Amino acid sequence: MADSRQSMHKVAVAGASGRMGHILIEEIRSSGDCQLAGALDIAASPAIGNDAAAFLGHASGVPVTADLRIGLASAKVLIDFTRPEGTLAHLKVCRELGVNAVIGTTGFNDDQKARVADYAQDIAIVMAPNMSVGVNVTMKLLEMAAKALATGYDIEIIEAHHRHKVDAPSGTALKMGEVIAQALGRNLKDCAVYAREGVTGERNPSTIGFSAIRGGDIVGDHTVLFAGDGERIEITHKAASRTTYAQGSLRAVRFLAGKKSGMFDMFDVLQLR
Repeated sequence: MADSRQSMHKVAVAGASGRMGHILIEEIRSSGDCQLAGALDIAASPAIGNDAAAFLGHASGVPVTADLRIGLASAKVLIDFTRPEGTLAHLKVCRELGVNAVIGTTGFNDDQKARVADYAQDIAIVMAPNMSVGVNVTMKLLEMAAKALATGYDIEIIEAHHRHKVDAPSGTALKMGEVIAQALGRNLKDCAVYAREGVTGERNPSTIGFSAIRGGDIVGDHTVLFAGDGERIEITHKAASRTTYAQGSLRAVRFLAGKKSGMFDMFDVLQLR
């Protein structure tokens, strides 16, 4: 009888001892078709050397390591929700070892995004600022709404996250802005407004405004407001748990099976093109 483990998606997790890392490991364990094959964290993490699933009271046989080559040696795909600098370091080794990647990290600048695209010439990468299936369906709805409401409506994007989030606006909010701007034939860099204070003058109707709220343990709320004369339309997504990000990440892992190279996003994974 064939060993069922041979058909499993072998996944390594970056930031394995963090909140998102724990959720990913738990979802991998319960998935039925994915297997934890590596667990990465920074050298200073107290989890180094411990079993990656110890927090679940379970022995996975996979120790948390800071050695990228050891942590990625048995993996086919890395899931990474860390920081841009860490993700780029991980991708360098992924390319050396032929390991594909699912990237949920946010906060990349243009140069860093270009480096990710360069790695995608040699390995297959799914990169999205939000792996939630619901958020990506919301992106599609925003694209449709923006085209229909192209004139006579002011557009504002409001997002709220927990107090520990280090970047603002969120990567998801920026992606929403990009989707809307593209649907309107605009460049977000030219029409985004990130702050208002003092006497700002009347609102320029061609702009897309952003507001960021930080507090408590808010997982992630995003609302796009289309405000016209006599009516307003609000499209909102609220995440109650990070589990949805992990579930979307595993869908991306499955999508990458058999792919050798290329840059993809969740629209590709969910066939929303």
